[in-house]
Amino acid sequence: MSINAIEAIGGFTPTVAPQLTGAQTIHGSSKVDSSFGDLVIDGLDRLEAVQDRSDQLAVKAATGDLDDIHDYTIASTEAAVTTQLTVAVRNRALEAFNEIMRMPIG
Repeated sequence: MSINAIEAIGGFTPTVAPQLTGAQTIHGSSKVDSSFGDLVIDGLDRLEAVQDRSDQLAVKAATGDLDDIHDYTIASTEAAVTTQLTVAVRNRALEAFNEIMRMPIG
């Protein structure tokens, strides 16, 4: 999946590798503002927001309050793709963790 496809999902901007300014270094004393845990939590919050929007539009579609059914279709597809992306990232993280745990010590 390309970065442009990921950005198209609900305005998601990938921040896997935070941009470093001139004052920040990878090995220096300056710390990058967001940690991996913060990025994961932010991604899950965005997933929840996309799913909530889809659920709200589904209720509107079921009650007849939705003027354009394509809004719900788009939101539903967005939620499905975002969920698939989240599950894929989780699976890769688990695979990496398991591989690290299989490494011999010493």
